[in-house]
Formats: sequence, structure tokens, C-alpha cells
Amino acid sequence: MKELLRSNDPTIIAFASALLQGEDIDCFQMDVNMSILEGGIGIFPRRMMVRSDDYDRAVRVMRDNEIPLGR
Repeated sequence: MKELLRSNDPTIIAFASALLQGEDIDCFQMDVNMSILEGGIGIFPRRMMVRSDDYDRAVRVMRDNEIPLGR
């Protein structure tokens, strides 16, 4: 798996997930439960991971929809 994007904004993560699902690209969100440690203030970014085989296609989907990859 490769990191596709990282963001503190949960709406970007949700939108990116929906776009990837629409393109039949599996994704996995990491660091979702960090809000327990941070108290829900959103200082730790969440990471979205995709399969290595799907990475290039996923990057194109993000760029086509002007979603910042956050790196």
C-alpha cells in the first residue's frame, strides 16, 4: 500500500474516498482513531492509502478533482 494523501480536513478525506470508490479503487484510511489522543481538535492528519497497483490511477483522480495530496 502507498500513501495517496494526507489531510486534517475530514471532508477532503470523505470526498476522496467517494471518488476512489466511484473509480473502483480500494482505499484505506489510517490515523482515524488519533482523535482519541488529540481530543478531537484535528492536529494530526489522516492518511489515505491505496494499493501500489492503483496508485498512479488514484493520483490522476485526485488531480482531476483538484484535491491536494498534502505532502
